[in-house]
Order: sequence, then structure tokens, then C-alpha cells
Amino acid sequence: MHSLLKRQIRKHLPENLKDSEEVTAFLEAINNSYEDYDGKADMVQRAMNISSKELFQTNKVLRLESESQRKTLTILEKAIRVLNDTKITENEETSTKDSLEIDALEFATKIEKQAKDIIKMTAEKNTLLKNLERQNASLNDYAHMVSHDLKSPIRNINALMSWILEDEKEKFSSASITNCNLVSQNLQKMDALIDGILRHAVIDSLEEEQIQLNLNNLIEEIKKTIFIPENIQVRIYGKLPTFLTEKYKVEQLFKNLITNAVTATEHVDQGLIVIQHIDDTNFWKFSVTDNGKGIAKKHQESIFNMFKKLENDSKASGIGLALVKKVVNIYDGDIWLESEENKGTTIYFTLKK
Repeated sequence: MHSLLKRQIRKHLPENLKDSEEVTAFLEAINNSYEDYDGKADMVQRAMNISSKELFQTNKVLRLESESQRKTLTILEKAIRVLNDTKITENEETSTKDSLEIDALEFATKIEKQAKDIIKMTAEKNTLLKNLERQNASLNDYAHMVSHDLKSPIRNINALMSWILEDEKEKFSSASITNCNLVSQNLQKMDALIDGILRHAVIDSLEEEQIQLNLNNLIEEIKKTIFIPENIQVRIYGKLPTFLTEKYKVEQLFKNLITNAVTATEHVDQGLIVIQHIDDTNFWKFSVTDNGKGIAKKHQESIFNMFKKLENDSKASGIGLALVKKVVNIYDGDIWLESEENKGTTIYFTLKK
């Protein structure tokens, strides 16, 4: 008890009671009750202070966990909607995040259903891949068989036609000689067509050792193995790279593009074919440009399809550019062109590094 309070109490007591033991004991009891109350008040205050801090920390943790669960549910809901082919815009995603009302049991059921669908689709995909592998193997075997069975009689017929024409040319009329030459040309075209079909069928399954291939040297080799008329020049703009790859596939790619460009420019007085490397971070990027007859717009989208050829080009087999596209696809690349009739064509393509 405060000393001033004691003095005030004693001041109002009779003289005979001020120093009595009973009053002293009474005042002591009051003092003790004050001390006990203050101690308990301090204890309660400390307890409340600790509880407040703990509650603040707990609320902070709960808020973080709640936000984490909200984000998790948002991502899961988005995944479910994507799997159901539902488009989600950024605004919809933000709205979902701000006001998320999801039935947990319904959501879990959806996830379970999607998981079962994915397992089923995976099994179906594996079955389709196995069937596709068997079909590809059968097609390759068929291509080899057909090429072997067709090429032999075609070459025999062509040889016989040459012998007949050589032995009997004096007895044949000029029209007959022309017709015999046409037969021979068509037999050669059929032979080349069979070769092209076979290369197209097996090129993706061909196992080949990778080497450091210098494209500058490769282009020079190709120029020596194909017929290039004197009125056509094949040039390399700048310098082509050297990189690790399979030579046969890349050789077929450039060989067919150059051959195609030669065919397009053989009628030009000064035909020019330019091969260029274009810098790119993720791909080897190239262009092959010619100043030939160009490609009409109606053919530009389909020119890389199998057996597609220009209407006025009787020599083309329609396989060369299809083979080029297949090689580009093997290397996860892309191919496209820019062309204008009577001005020329530029074919661009990429090969993934």
C-alpha cells in the first residue's frame, strides 16, 4: 500500500486505534491484497503480451499457408480447364485468383478423372507408336522390294531400246527415232523416280555416324557430282559453318535444293545461285537463292508436298523438295520460301543446333 494512503487512513482513526495491533494487521492485509493484485495484473499483462505476439506470428503463418493453398488451387483449376480445352485469359486468371470458390471434393474428383484419362491416352499413344513402328518397317521393306523389282526391268528395257536404236537407226524413220528417244528418256525418269521414292522412304531411319561437316567443302563436292550448265554459277556468300551432323542427310538437302535451283535458272542467260548462312542463336539457318523463273503463288504453299511439281516442268519428279522438307523435319527445323514469277526464288531453312 502506498505510504500516503496509510497516513490518510490513520489520520481519520481515533487516537486509541491508530497504533493498535488490529489496525496494523488490517492495514497490512490491505497492503498484501494490493501487492497480490498488482502481481497478478503484471502476470496477466505479460501473458497477454506473449499471446499477442504468438497470435500475430501464427496469423502470419496461416496467411502465407492460405495464400499458398489459394495459388495451388488456382494452378490446379487452370490445369483442369486447359485439359478440358477451355481458354483462360490473363484477366480470367487474375479474377480466379482474387475470388476463388472451389468445392474441394469436386475438384479432387476432376483431378482423378483427368489422371485416369491421361493414363488411358498414354496407353493408346504407346499402342499407336508400336503400330506406327511396324507400319514404317513394312513400308521400308516394301520400298526396297519395289525399287529392286522395278529398277532391274526398267534398266533392261532402257538398254534394249538403246541397242535396237543403234542397230536399226538406218531403218527407222525420224519419227520412230524420236519416239525411241522419248521412251529412253521416260525410262530414265522412272529410274530416277524410284530412286527418289526410296531415298524419301528410308532417309529418316538411316543410321549414320555424325562428323564435323564443312559445308563449304560439301557444296564444292555437290557441284562436281551434278550437271550445272555453263550459263549458271553457284556461289557461296560469305562462309558456311562447320558443325557436327550426318553427312548423307545434309548432302541430300543441299543437293536437291541446288538441283532444283539449276532447273529453275537453266533458261537464264546468266543464271546465279547463291547459298548463304544466316546467324541464329538456336538454329543453323541458311538460304538458297536463284534468279530463275520463280514459283507462282498458287504453288508456293504446296511445293514441298510429295509429287508436287510446277505445271510447266515435265522433268521434275516432285520428290526433291519433299525430301528436303523431310530432312529439315528430322533436325526439328522449318522451311519456307519467298518467290516472284520471272524474278527468282529464295528458300530458307533451319536445322536445330
